[in-house]
Amino acid sequence: SLLSAVPCLACHELPAMSAEPGGRGGGGPAGGPPAAPPGSDTYKGWLFKWTNYLNYFGVRYRALTLVLLFPCRTQAEMAHTCRGTINLSTAHIDTEDSCNIVLSNGGRTYHLKANSEVERQRWVTALELAKAKAIRMRNNQSDDSGDEEPASQSDKSELHGPLKTLSSKLEDLSTCNELIAKHGAALQRSLSELENLRLPADSGEKIKAVNERATLFRITSNAMINACRDFLDLAESHSRKWQRLLQHEREQRIRLEETIEQLAKQHNSLERACRGAPGLATGTASSSSTTKGSVQSAKGEASDEDEETEYFDAMEDAPAFITVTADPKHHRRSGSNLSGASEDHPEDWNLEDSVFESSNQSSYNESTGKDLLPRKRRRTRIPDKPNYSLNLWSIMKNCIGKELSKIPMPVNFNEPLSMLQRLTEDLEYHELLDKAVKCESSTEQMCFVAAFSVSSYSTTVHRTAKPFNPLLGETFELDRLEELGFRSLCEQVSHHPPAAAHHVYSRRGWTLWQDITIASKFRGKYLSIMPLGAIHLEFHSSGNHYVWRKVTSTVHNIIVGKLWIDQSGEIEIVNHKSKDKCQLKFTPYSYFSRDVPRKVTGVVSDADGKAHYVMSGTWDEKMECSKIVHSSHGSTSTEGKQKTVYQTLSPKVLWRKYPLPENAENMYFFSELALTLNEPEERVAPTDSRLRPDQRLMESGRWDEANVEKQRLEEKQRAVRRRREAEAVEALEEGKDYEGYIPLWFERKVDAVTGELICVYKGGYWEAKDKQDWSVCPDIF
Repeated sequence: SLLSAVPCLACHELPAMSAEPGGRGGGGPAGGPPAAPPGSDTYKGWLFKWTNYLNYFGVRYRALTLVLLFPCRTQAEMAHTCRGTINLSTAHIDTEDSCNIVLSNGGRTYHLKANSEVERQRWVTALELAKAKAIRMRNNQSDDSGDEEPASQSDKSELHGPLKTLSSKLEDLSTCNELIAKHGAALQRSLSELENLRLPADSGEKIKAVNERATLFRITSNAMINACRDFLDLAESHSRKWQRLLQHEREQRIRLEETIEQLAKQHNSLERACRGAPGLATGTASSSSTTKGSVQSAKGEASDEDEETEYFDAMEDAPAFITVTADPKHHRRSGSNLSGASEDHPEDWNLEDSVFESSNQSSYNESTGKDLLPRKRRRTRIPDKPNYSLNLWSIMKNCIGKELSKIPMPVNFNEPLSMLQRLTEDLEYHELLDKAVKCESSTEQMCFVAAFSVSSYSTTVHRTAKPFNPLLGETFELDRLEELGFRSLCEQVSHHPPAAAHHVYSRRGWTLWQDITIASKFRGKYLSIMPLGAIHLEFHSSGNHYVWRKVTSTVHNIIVGKLWIDQSGEIEIVNHKSKDKCQLKFTPYSYFSRDVPRKVTGVVSDADGKAHYVMSGTWDEKMECSKIVHSSHGSTSTEGKQKTVYQTLSPKVLWRKYPLPENAENMYFFSELALTLNEPEERVAPTDSRLRPDQRLMESGRWDEANVEKQRLEEKQRAVRRRREAEAVEALEEGKDYEGYIPLWFERKVDAVTGELICVYKGGYWEAKDKQDWSVCPDIF
């Protein structure tokens, strides 16, 4: 590549000034633009071009080095440059006298003149630095087309960029050293000439002192020049080695990623090949498949999954049944034709009069809500998620088979909410429980409880990010007593294994509590999250006490493909007072199945095993309930299971998911409730999740600072744990009992229903909040 030098003088605008006659003298206009600092290859100002022996014409140069370093990529481009250009990399820069500059290249020479000697020297310095840069650019361009291995343009730029920058800075430093040496020698000669002049005695002494200082300056400059030259030689000798190391690491990473991708594709090909095997294509008809007129609504094929996803076969141990919609005009049958049907009269299944009338409004302002205050205005958005890139495999390759809670993760994998706040999101559809309070029949009430248990998964369909692991002793309160009728409190009661206790009281007639331990395993291609522990729900007026457990959540395509979440397993909800039960089945997504994705089905039965209602829907959209009017035993499936046929009335929607807020895709797919959970609030405990500095910084988009804070908090927590372990060892040596960590607001008891040791709320938090007495709270942030 060629570099144009000395921009076309004819193309520049002439200043508004008259030609100065007379010889080679003449001064330039005053008050030019500010000069660049010394040592820079950029300089602005006025120069005069020699045209004949009579006068100079002043020409104004603006951003000179932009022209000096303009690259001409081809000879054709060079031929079309403006008149008056030379190749700076091969040009000679000379000085005739105190103010003149001569630029020559072959047969073309330019005589330029500055206003003063100082001005001339600044121009010469800038030109020499620019010439050095032009030579370096030419050499680099020739080197790039040499013996390098074939690579993409982006790879070359990323690999050679830092090395070129280092070489550029060293070249600039070397050029400055050469100039220092040349000017230092000129200074020495000038001082020697002054010593030979006849001057007063005191002047001679001063000149001698100046000469000594100049000598010291020359010695120091030479030492710096030699050190810079040694450093430059060392950097150049190691540059190729660095390039080879970088290229090797890049190739290793690419080869590893290609190997993993190939393994994933081979795994997928084997799954596809199995579809053609005998007995599989017909044997995967769903254990709860539907006929024409079935309760389930058609919902197209899954659109979020791609070719790299992992699939599961349908569960084999779930009870098989088929539902058909009965004709309302002919639904009455004799008692002999009813097998396990509901004893309620079909006329009672009235949409207008039944408590099953579903309201999808987020507020509840019916008869029990007239005494509530208006809702407080909450925030409706958070800062958009920054677009940070991260090499997932470089972090995950060391995590296979390990407990996820023990692996330090950057906030790039997180969402700006803690696990305590995610646990509180189970209350998104709390109005289902408010409606269940009004049910007189325990089986009807069970339907609402079942819909509530499914609704808690609707917020996870797009939420592939990981919540923050709470610190031991961290709490989170959600006080909506005046707005929505309930108040909630969560506390992290154990660190290893991580466990959280949750207690919710509603003035509308119900109390919910749970003690959840999260177990998670990363298996390379997917991540399984297994909540351990029971959820308790008790209604105050009836005393009905419901208990159930959560299903397993699986995050697929951790390494290759698009992340997606599935829920799989069974939930058994038991009313320990009436012994009613509801069996819910979360069907895992299977490539072989024709079922609706994210399907949930179930049956509500009484203590005698009589089926009363059929539950159906999807965990990401809605749940419906159908009243059973007749049941009979159908044909036997290919697996040897006998299917039950339930004849039902038209279904009624108990729950439907709220639409996501506008711009949710840039706000971590948070729901309206999730957007308010981390909203700053006064009078909360100093251990509240809203006060976590790393989580707050991440929400604000300052991820680098959040990572530093996260590491500090985790190290602080580890130090406390080590001190507690030392206390336990000391107590053991002394023969004393060591109680370990004691939760702040919860206490450990044996659950009378399940027989498990759980943490239940012991009281005191809301009283402490009223008094603003947080003296028992530890310093965890």
